[in-house]
Amino acid sequence: MIQAFRVTKRYDAHGIALRDVSLHVSKGEFCFLTGPSGAGKTTLLRLILREELPTEGQILVGGRNVSVLPKHKIPEFRRTLGVVFQDFKLLKLKTILENVGFVLRVLGVPEEERRRRAFLALRSVGLEDKLDAFPLQLSGGEQQRVAIARALINEPELVLADEPTGNLDPDRAEEVMALFEEMCATKGTTVLVATHDREMIERMKKRVITLIKGQVAEISG
Repeated sequence: MIQAFRVTKRYDAHGIALRDVSLHVSKGEFCFLTGPSGAGKTTLLRLILREELPTEGQILVGGRNVSVLPKHKIPEFRRTLGVVFQDFKLLKLKTILENVGFVLRVLGVPEEERRRRAFLALRSVGLEDKLDAFPLQLSGGEQQRVAIARALINEPELVLADEPTGNLDPDRAEEVMALFEEMCATKGTTVLVATHDREMIERMKKRVITLIKGQVAEISG
């Protein structure tokens, strides 16, 4: 599902975020991306999402070279993905239900169906009692769960999650990881989770890609 071939991302002469990175994540695989702060994890996710372009090398997602996608094709490509950002990216003037159902609205799904699916997604993360709340009325952990529900609502082919449990208590973190595992098992969804949480990584026993100073230091599992 994801293939990176000798990818380098250079911001200037002294700022190299990724250097000669090659890796793959198979379709339907649940894989962790880890490493210390500044290792290049978020940069790699942004390249996969086509928020940035590599300086050198290629990234393929589902067989498509995302670096050469025409600009008008990028929104269509991103609608096949579910993304959990570190900063949530929730729409502050829309309710939680509207936030989660927004991608379905863009796809032209009728309102009644949007509301039904958004409710089910919010229930899966324990927020069915917050449907009419707005993002700023929620805690950081609750906003994180809204972002996760939004990422999963469209049953995406690929989920990219940047520290998805960073604001969650251990029980909620376990529930979120269980949701990701269930999607892999039942839908064939590919999940790539960037995280610092070594305890969670060790407990879940998935394949782990470790970045250090912008390079692949180890692939295990």
